[in-house]
Amino acid sequence: MRDARFFLFSFNYFFERSAKESFDIFCLQSANWIVVHRALMAIKDVDSLFSALDPEYYDILMKYLYRGLSTGDRPTCDQCLRIHERLTEKAGLGCILRSLADTVNTV
Repeated sequence: MRDARFFLFSFNYFFERSAKESFDIFCLQSANWIVVHRALMAIKDVDSLFSALDPEYYDILMKYLYRGLSTGDRPTCDQCLRIHERLTEKAGLGCILRSLADTVNTV
């Protein structure tokens, strides 16, 4: 459960921070990605992640998963695909469409 709590803390903290602070958006996105990437890679039990994560963050999580897939790094892509599969089961196909269509919350 430690990995899910670490993820939730980092994900919630950086999502809230990005919404409130106004400085160089590229630096903020890069810093957020580094922490979220570490948290994603530490997750071993995906089910505990979804039981602890607020559903309002599912779409943002999907955006981070697509960012992870865009790296082309094999371990990152494998982990992101594993979480993507479970997230799609949990949140439905609408989560994919919302994350792709969202132009406000960029990651």
